[in-house]
Amino acid sequence: MPRASDETRPAILQAAYKLFRRRGFFRVGIDEIADAAGVTKRTLYYHFDSKDALLTAVLASQHERTFADFQNYGIDLSGGADALIDKLFEGLVKWSSKPRWAGSGFTRLAIELADLSGHPARSIAREHKVLMKQQLETLLAEAKVLAPKARARELALLIEGAMVMILIHGDRSYCTAAAEAAKRLVAGSDSSPPMS
Repeated sequence: MPRASDETRPAILQAAYKLFRRRGFFRVGIDEIADAAGVTKRTLYYHFDSKDALLTAVLASQHERTFADFQNYGIDLSGGADALIDKLFEGLVKWSSKPRWAGSGFTRLAIELADLSGHPARSIAREHKVLMKQQLETLLAEAKVLAPKARARELALLIEGAMVMILIHGDRSYCTAAAEAAKRLVAGSDSSPPMS
């Protein structure tokens, strides 16, 4: 029985996401994606006019899902900023423990497309990272951290850095080191600014 048209596009997106995530954008061909989605190449091109358009749609779809998951992460701020930091890095340890974990797909694709600054997928990756940082800023503000915008930027750097180091070394203790550094940053922001 043929697949309904409204099921075809999500099936292509899911197949492309898995392949791009596992092997990267440039190493995966359209024929392989069509085969994995169970559609013809013609059907794939009916829904997406190019591989670049498909990648852009994959990242847009993943951004919506990831951002919604992060907003519903269930972070309890009653324990203050330290509890928030613990929750974030414990989540990273759990996530990075999954089989075949390959870090943030947004980061990996932005790096893979580094020489294509105008590529629409890079814009989506950038937007995703900005929104995630803004969500961190909101959480830090709710946890009564001073200068939440600056601390969110630093926390985003520590999270990205921990992911990269885990990928390079396979050592999740980088999460512990990053969490400790984040707590020192937040503790340092609790002190009152010097009087002039």
